Amino acid sequence: MTARKIIVVGGGAAGLMAAGQAAEAGAAVVLIEKMQRSGRKLSITGKGRCNVTNVAERETFISHFGTTGPFLRPAFERYFSADLVAFLESHGVPLVTERGGRVFPVSGRAPDVVHAFVQWVIRSGVISHCRTRADALLLETGRIAGVQCGADTLRADAVILATGGKSYPATGSTGDGYDLARTAGHTIVPPRPALVPLEIDGNTAARLDGLSLRNVRATVLVDGDKRREAFGELLFTKFGVTGPVIMTLSGEAVEAVQSGCSADLVIDLKPALDSEKLDRRLQRDLEARAEEPMRSLLRGLLPKPLVGVCLQKLGMPAHRLGRSVSAHDRKRLGCWLKAFPLSVTGHRSFEEAIVTAGGVDTNEIDPNRMASRVCDGLFVAGELLDVQANTGGYNLQAAFSTGWLAGRSAAGGVPSSLV
Repeated sequence: MTARKIIVVGGGAAGLMAAGQAAEAGAAVVLIEKMQRSGRKLSITGKGRCNVTNVAERETFISHFGTTGPFLRPAFERYFSADLVAFLESHGVPLVTERGGRVFPVSGRAPDVVHAFVQWVIRSGVISHCRTRADALLLETGRIAGVQCGADTLRADAVILATGGKSYPATGSTGDGYDLARTAGHTIVPPRPALVPLEIDGNTAARLDGLSLRNVRATVLVDGDKRREAFGELLFTKFGVTGPVIMTLSGEAVEAVQSGCSADLVIDLKPALDSEKLDRRLQRDLEARAEEPMRSLLRGLLPKPLVGVCLQKLGMPAHRLGRSVSAHDRKRLGCWLKAFPLSVTGHRSFEEAIVTAGGVDTNEIDPNRMASRVCDGLFVAGELLDVQANTGGYNLQAAFSTGWLAGRSAAGGVPSSLV
């Protein structure tokens, strides 16, 4: 039998996995990558350390994707974190599990992961064309016939789109795949930055620029209603806030801002203490340090840069002595410590977003094969799909799992019971 000819568009995490799996399943595979080399974005993920996956149980893992999670269940059932760990370690990349179940290369080098995938793809027989842009999909009688790359026509039995989203466009993720999928008849959920720093109203963030707060609880409110909360670390910048907690909550905030709703962050600076315990703590501090000014007394509760912000927001003089603080003002102070408010005015661009929300509507993709329901012979994988999670290795695993399933399915390697 003549081998099936498959073209994979995009040499990122999903594309590399799809290409190698299709080749190992017996297909003749061509990988098209518009950048100078494959894996550019993968090489900078996790601040250059590459958080490849997470050891969370499957259902917990899926829950991190919110409403988009159930779509990924078939892909995770076929290829999941243990499979990825085994693959990388068998290809010379030992891994280590760190806090929160996050899995990294022992070397702490994302390029080691890229190198392993690229070498595997080469050994699998994939023909790679870098510096090559897919300009259009070839469609004949409603099905895929190949890809047009400039003056070159590349014919194929199937095409896998794995071009990524729009985050970190300098690495090649500029949203090209949305137009390609749209020409094949797909609906594109409007792309928007996800896992992205947020911009804050006023000068509070600028005054606190560089301040990191650990072990705080942040809640995002949309039009005054609680949407989501997260616990961990955040960092103030000149324009607003970033850090793991903010990345986790940014999706709801971005969606609210883009839809014209109000978005607010409320920071609980003392999550280990409920309001009553915090009030008793404040009473003890004010009594024990009655002759100290508030600017000094509060240093036992807050980092120095935040003391000034706190006192200004409460309209409390910095030189006021502890003994002169009324019960009413003590209660106000306790409330502020439990609910430090920040008004979200916007978000940073795709250049600073870790992933993209939106993309190819998953209702139009068969989750058991990653095959298009609207165009025969087309498969979609990775960040191009409208699936996204918070930080922790979840998004990369989704890229690898959907890439695996798309590659195997395009090559005819998925058991018929799943088709």
